[in-house]
Amino acid sequence: MDRRDFLKKVGVGTATAAAATTVNAPYVWAKGKTYMWRMVTTWPPELPVLQDGAVRFAKRVEEMSEGRIKIDVYAGGELVPPLGTFDAVSQGTVECGSGASYYWAGKTPAAQWFSAVPFGLNAQGMNAWFYSGGGLQLWEEVYAPFNVVSRPQGNTGVQMGGWFNKKINTIDDYKGLKMRIPGLGGKVVSKAGGTVVLLAGGEIYTSLERGVIDATEWVGPLHDLRMGFYQAAKYYYYPGWHEPGTTLEVMFNKKAYDSLPKDLQAVLDAAAAETNLWSLCEFEAQNGAALQTLVKKHKVQLVRFPDEVLKALRKLAEETIEEEADKDPMARKVHEAFKAFKAKVSAWGTVSEAAYYNAIG
Repeated sequence: MDRRDFLKKVGVGTATAAAATTVNAPYVWAKGKTYMWRMVTTWPPELPVLQDGAVRFAKRVEEMSEGRIKIDVYAGGELVPPLGTFDAVSQGTVECGSGASYYWAGKTPAAQWFSAVPFGLNAQGMNAWFYSGGGLQLWEEVYAPFNVVSRPQGNTGVQMGGWFNKKINTIDDYKGLKMRIPGLGGKVVSKAGGTVVLLAGGEIYTSLERGVIDATEWVGPLHDLRMGFYQAAKYYYYPGWHEPGTTLEVMFNKKAYDSLPKDLQAVLDAAAAETNLWSLCEFEAQNGAALQTLVKKHKVQLVRFPDEVLKALRKLAEETIEEEADKDPMARKVHEAFKAFKAKVSAWGTVSEAAYYNAIG
């Protein structure tokens, strides 16, 4: 055999054998560096869905990264005060945190639009805005000066209107009312004449029971039952005009996030999106049974806000939101984007979701 032909055939054979070995060989993960992170939250320990969601997120990140990222989770007050979560992440005291962006209105007014807007988008609309309507990019822009990157990590769906120790028959009944209600909804209540008190979750029941506040909103039946508010307030109002689709967030210190390889950044993003879906499903699946327990077992008086009250609140909400948007150029930019997207999806929602619910109602 010609020497060159021999070498050529041997080379081809060797390459083929090597390729076959590579194809059949098991994939070996080059783990590399392991990242040990800490997460703080605004939520009380073991709070269903909210604190559970933060814990679940950490577990999924560890599973999806095959142990390359491990996150220790601390409930509100265990490592930092609940409302100190944003600062802890921003300053790099911890690598990540979980909460709701309207808690940080004092840092930047624009943050409020990324949690809940009174008479705004529901959960489906909020998710559409974040993932397909440019909302997430705006959120990143708002948090950039604070060295924070945020992702949606949950949604409560439409909340309840709150617990009251007096009936709300007219808009004037808000005058002098001391109510725990955060975000833009709180500013609407303030405009209606109420006194807004901002409290972390673990402080609400005692404040309501002792008369420090006259009313509170929290989330919905699942959580309100657990918190025992039915023992401290008489009337349970709906609908939750102030929070029609409240988004919860996971925040990352930007330096810590950017230090990760791209594949691990993708793991964090994917785990956040998965937890976002999981939390909404949990609320939808469990709120109904909890509401029945509150009404049937605990004899809670379930009351709908009168139409005239809702109409007045909506007018005040429109005024309030415009005033908040005027406080800061970024808030105005976010508001205009939110408003435009809401108008677009509402046109479809009128002939789809709204029409369907009216048909079966």
